Formats: sequence, structure tokens, C-alpha cells
Amino acid sequence: MAIERWNVDAVHSGVGFVVRHMVISRVRGRFTDWSGSIRMDEADPGASSVEVTIRSASIDTHEPQRDGHLRSADFFNAEVYPALTFKSSSVEVVDDTHAKLHGELTIRDVTKPVTLEVEYYGSGKTPYGKTVAGFNAQARINRKDWGLTWNVALESGGWLVSDQIAISIELELVAEAETAAAAQS
Repeated sequence: MAIERWNVDAVHSGVGFVVRHMVISRVRGRFTDWSGSIRMDEADPGASSVEVTIRSASIDTHEPQRDGHLRSADFFNAEVYPALTFKSSSVEVVDDTHAKLHGELTIRDVTKPVTLEVEYYGSGKTPYGKTVAGFNAQARINRKDWGLTWNVALESGGWLVSDQIAISIELELVAEAETAAAAQS
């Protein structure tokens, strides 16, 4: 049985997030340095797997001072914990274009389960002969579950930074055909 390995096309993909700021607005950000690979088994989607590594220092919210604070020990502590990782544990197919991707997210050496709601956009051939596929994945996490607890109380009530983080991942993947035998070697 053929299993296909897919690599992330970083030029056409992105890892982003949204967090409430001062209760009244949202801050959007992204990570600019990350990579991942996906092994898909169409005959048995539960045998598929995903691994992603994100360089924590690559956080970008379009505000250098805030980005520096996010890299500090108050948040990601990028010098000590240079990477965030996600490793899947199972795939739950919902229908032809939707699935739940269960896995473990590690931030600051704290590993917790996360479920990504995945939408499959389709696949096709590029003008250069490569097979590509598109996906979107969404999740909500509580940053405090990973030890990201820094905050400031506001005079008007509430907090400077919300605990809930919305994660959004857009992926364009490029296939590398493999046979099951080649994958075992």
C-alpha cells in the first residue's frame, strides 16, 4: 500500500493566531519560521501523522516591542525554549472534507493535548508537475495551560491579554510519493 509523505510549502502556508487585547480589540500574529511533514494513508486515515516545529523567536505581531516581550521569559522564553512542536496522535474523519486531528502541543517543555478542526480544500497538479493539497486547521487553546501566565489587570476590569488563543493554520502541501517498503527503510 502506498503511503504519501507531504511537505509544507512554506511560501503558500502560514501559522497564525488571534488573541483579545484589553478586552476591546484583537491582536493578530504569526510565526515566520516553521516546518512540518505529513504522512497520509488514504486507505486508513487513522494511520496518518503530522509533525510541525515552530521557532518561537519567529513570532511576528507587527510590533517589534511586543514581539520582544513575547520572546522573553514572560511568554515563550525563546532562548531557553526555541521550539514549539505539534505531533499528531490520531485522525478522526468527520466527512469527505473535514476531520479532527488529535495530538500533543509542546510549548516551554509543557505538553498538552490539542484537537485541530481540519478542512480539506482539495488537491491537484501544479503547472510544474507537483501534486499539491490544501488544508485549513483551527483550534482554541488556553495559554495558561502551557505556563504562559503573564498578564496585567485593567482598571476598567478584565485583563490586558486574554487567556484564550485562536490558532489558524493554512497549509499547501507538496507530495513526495513513497511506497510502504521505502518508508520502512
